[in-house]
Amino acid sequence: MPHAKQQKQELVLEQKKRTHYPQKKMEMLEHIESLAKKYDTVIVSQLHKVRASQLMLLRKNFRGELVMVVAKNKIAALGLRKAGMKNAEDFVSHLTGQNALIFTTMNPFKLYLSLEKTKVNLPARAGDIATSDIIVPSGSTGIPPGPVLSEFKEAGVQTRIEAGSIFVSRDSIVAHSGDIISPKLAGLLSRLNIKPIKAGLSIFMASADGLLLLQKDIVIDLSQYRSDVSWAAREALGVAIETSYVTPETLPLLIAKAFKGAERVAGESGYLTKETSDVVLGLAEQQARALLNAVKSKGYT
Repeated sequence: MPHAKQQKQELVLEQKKRTHYPQKKMEMLEHIESLAKKYDTVIVSQLHKVRASQLMLLRKNFRGELVMVVAKNKIAALGLRKAGMKNAEDFVSHLTGQNALIFTTMNPFKLYLSLEKTKVNLPARAGDIATSDIIVPSGSTGIPPGPVLSEFKEAGVQTRIEAGSIFVSRDSIVAHSGDIISPKLAGLLSRLNIKPIKAGLSIFMASADGLLLLQKDIVIDLSQYRSDVSWAAREALGVAIETSYVTPETLPLLIAKAFKGAERVAGESGYLTKETSDVVLGLAEQQARALLNAVKSKGYT
């Protein structure tokens, strides 16, 4: 009897769950669970200022490489937990706002660089957050002088009147990355046809083989990365040469270094060969000249 009672309670709980979650939500839950079990990498992309056309383009360009799902955070969190995803609790604790889940076999860093190429520049609106430093370039604005001059002054932009229009004297930073754009600044940027807000999909966080990566861990500055790799390669080559570590890259340099060293030793010791004759005779001539000058300084001729 107790066993039958327990089965009845479980059935009631299951019915409550199904009542609580409509059929579409249950299907989405199962879909997320199956994808999380299939793919090792799960990426979260926030959908703020992302256009539907950009989502369609991403699905088209990466067909077969990723699956994108837009779902409520509670459904997404439950699906990931049910799939037994590593670090699920830590991962879902960061889910805020409207997000897209991307399930993929791609490296998160490679996907980040691909997503950056799909971003577009949009006009700034009041309350937007600057995605980078916003610069008003020097030059003629084509705007006739008037009350708008006060907006330039308030934004910290130096101007003068030239040929009947407002001329920006020098490049001026009117907002730094992370600043909230005011209504007046948004209006000024619109008049100048400056579209400073870079919009599109970006990686907010990722779980790759159980490793949680936040946005700051994924963002790559390619120019700085190339510079760092070049510096590391030069340093490694220098150390390898100093320690005589033989590799295909260091072998020609080591041979050249050894030849110069042998040439120097041969010259200093007077060891005469076909290869060292110029060095030995040249050194001998230098010593003879030095001796001659020393003798002359003593009054001998």
